Amino acid sequence: MKALVVVDMQNDFIDGALGTAEAVSIVPAVAEKIRTFDGLVLATRDTHQPDYLQTQEGRNLPVEHCIEGTFGWKIRPEIAELICEPPINKPTFGSEALAARLKAANDEEPLESITLVGLCTDICVISNALLLKAAMPEVPIYVDPSCCAGVTPESHERALGAMESCQIHVIRE
Repeated sequence: MKALVVVDMQNDFIDGALGTAEAVSIVPAVAEKIRTFDGLVLATRDTHQPDYLQTQEGRNLPVEHCIEGTFGWKIRPEIAELICEPPINKPTFGSEALAARLKAANDEEPLESITLVGLCTDICVISNALLLKAAMPEVPIYVDPSCCAGVTPESHERALGAMESCQIHVIRE
């Protein structure tokens, strides 16, 4: 069995508080990737509370975003409609709950691979890729850069290079 992880394809990261043109541009590719994927599809959802600006992350990134229950927190509708499992809410960049869910799936039936797509390459995608690599070092981890966007194009490329250094396979077509 293969797994696809759709990281934080939320309104605030696409065209909301922290949106970018690059994030908007990958939405159709992510939807197509999900539609054509044969395996387990999971999604993460960055989830903050109204006190976000008082958290360590909020002090370092003082832009309110993905506040639970808001429009910006919701997964983009054309992505959400393709995902059968409830999103995994995560209060920070990497998700221990995601790793636990995939480890449990791997215990039931060994995973052939895990592929990550989504936002942002240089923050939450890389964090989850490295977390999954540490949790399951023998499961090949892939990232599809055509279905990812970083905070900037430069930071996107730096993150891809860092992941390659850590034996995460970057699908370069």
